[in-house]
Amino acid sequence: MKENKFCAVILAAGKGTRMKSDKAKVLHVLNGKPLLYYSIETAKAVGAEKIVAIIGHQAVIVRKAFAGSGCIFVEQKPQLGTGHAVLQAKDVLSNYDGLTVILCGDVPLLKPGTIKSLVDNHVAEKAVVSVLTTIPPPPHAYGRIVKDDKGNVLKIVEHKDASEEEKKIGEINTGIYCVDTKFLFEALGKVNNHNQQGEYYLTDIVEIAVREGQKVKSFIADDYVEVMGINTLEELARAEEHLRES
Repeated sequence: MKENKFCAVILAAGKGTRMKSDKAKVLHVLNGKPLLYYSIETAKAVGAEKIVAIIGHQAVIVRKAFAGSGCIFVEQKPQLGTGHAVLQAKDVLSNYDGLTVILCGDVPLLKPGTIKSLVDNHVAEKAVVSVLTTIPPPPHAYGRIVKDDKGNVLKIVEHKDASEEEKKIGEINTGIYCVDTKFLFEALGKVNNHNQQGEYYLTDIVEIAVREGQKVKSFIADDYVEVMGINTLEELARAEEHLRES
């Protein structure tokens, strides 16, 4: 078995209300291609053995738009958070003995080399969960990465739940992960929705791993622009500019 073989799960179910349109977020066009196209192509370029896209809003249209992509589509309904979204891939991946890389359908600038580095680092560190992180310029409202003095990740704290001390942490969660597949689905089975949103958060698998004495690592992407999600039309325009310049 190749030590670092992996499948990709792309989170692509969101409506993207801040895009000011009813169109599914991943169908918004960047440089002539829908956003999801970039995540699928990047996963292919880095050698994912299977690509599973979790879709929800306008699922029929998304399937049609990517009919020839070789991607496996799984529907999430109702949409109960990111942890619940990844859980939808369980039937497709439950017997897979490699790693699972979780990508976001709205992060179009991510480079294959960054995913490869995340996976290689995960294997080298013998981690069970690795989080792709970055250090953007403040102010921002991203989830903070809380670590111990050995550099192991202890938890990810959402901005709104962070203490003043935690808000000073520069390293943030990009929402992109590399996880041992078996552990991923076992941990997701233990995630609860006891939070204000009533949702199942993917970030909870970090604390579950820590609680079970497993190693969680972060891998910092140097270029914060590359790992930024597109949430508004303004961000979409900025990404377009970035693609033209690069």
